[in-house]
Amino acid sequence: MKLLYVFVSVSSESRGQITVTQPGAVSSAVGATVSIKCRTSQNVYNNNHLAWYQQKDGGVPKLLIYVASTRVSGIPARFTGSGSNSDFTLTISGVQAEDAAVYYCQNYSNAHLWS
Repeated sequence: MKLLYVFVSVSSESRGQITVTQPGAVSSAVGATVSIKCRTSQNVYNNNHLAWYQQKDGGVPKLLIYVASTRVSGIPARFTGSGSNSDFTLTISGVQAEDAAVYYCQNYSNAHLWS
């Protein structure tokens, strides 16, 4: 069975008064479903201002999801975001080999969403 490793940021980052924590690494077989967790130290702005990014091999981060669950146009439906307040999840259903990347979550205000 071929295994796909989905690497997730290892560190916690403090922005203002909110600390964002993610797990170190998540692995998945191709075709399986993987969930990546993100927890913030307090409720995010408007309870849902949480974005997910994908970064491959030193490239620029690519915005996947914003306001917790809204997929950016052109992002495959296998990527879904969920959660609110301080607990969020990025789920990749039917993981593909090209999904191997670093995934970041970001607490943001409207003025600070990367695109």
